[in-house]
Amino acid sequence: MVPGLREICLVAFWLVAAWWALWTVLALVARVRLLFVFMVVVGVLWGAFTFGVAGTVLSILLLFIPVVILPRMPRIIPEYQRAVLFRFGRLAGVLRPGLNVIFPFGIDKVWMVDLRTFTIDVPRQEIITRDNVPVMVDAVVYFNVFDPALAVTRVANYVQSTTLLGQTILRSVLGQHELDDMLAKRSELNEVLRSLLDQATDIWGVKVSAVEIKGVELPESMKRAMAKQAEAERERRAKVISADGEFQASEKLREAAFVIASEPTALQLRYLQTLTEIAVEKNSTILFPLPMEILKYFASQARTASGPADNIRS
Repeated sequence: MVPGLREICLVAFWLVAAWWALWTVLALVARVRLLFVFMVVVGVLWGAFTFGVAGTVLSILLLFIPVVILPRMPRIIPEYQRAVLFRFGRLAGVLRPGLNVIFPFGIDKVWMVDLRTFTIDVPRQEIITRDNVPVMVDAVVYFNVFDPALAVTRVANYVQSTTLLGQTILRSVLGQHELDDMLAKRSELNEVLRSLLDQATDIWGVKVSAVEIKGVELPESMKRAMAKQAEAERERRAKVISADGEFQASEKLREAAFVIASEPTALQLRYLQTLTEIAVEKNSTILFPLPMEILKYFASQARTASGPADNIRS
């Protein structure tokens, strides 16, 4: 035994023993009772054996055991994550956020699971609609883990599995609808996709919050056909509106004719109003409508004048 080595080993022993006691208290505060008992038993055995051989080379080796073991025991878990704990290969529970202490020597193993919302960009899929139109569709899936234990024990990679399942459901659902429904009822299709995908991923502890169809790409020939259809529809509407306007105008003219027929003076007032409107435009030619009643008046005057003359000749 080297002189003075025992005193150095004893000082190091008490320092390491105090460190061990600190971790033992930490296990008690973390409410891991089994680990607390384990730390007490192993600490007593280690302390008794190390104190008995203090000053030897073996004691120096024993002092390094806590230095290797203790740093691997604490686990600090962020608020947005959960740690799934396995003890001897069996599911032992889920560790909460904060400072946690686990068994060393590979007895406990933890799997970290992120609880934040994931965004999956579903790759563009070629789909044949119900009316046999080929389209390219891409979508976005939003999901998060609500049960970390299921996400670890029921599926190997929940992100990849949800992505592949989203592609399959996207093709199967959109293939059952026509192109017009896909373009006009996008919100309803999004809800159907979300419901089916959420129901399929419940056993994995995954909650699908939303599915959004980003875009529907049509072939160029279909785009031209739809443009012609839209143009024809616009022309049809324009013709219908024009015919309806003419019909309404004729109805108003018929009503105006009844009013003028009941009041002959109204026609003269309308004539004067028309002259006022024509004069504003500074036209050089003005048409004067001649009522038939005036011609009848002059004709009757002519017959009256010719009557006395015939009597004189006779």
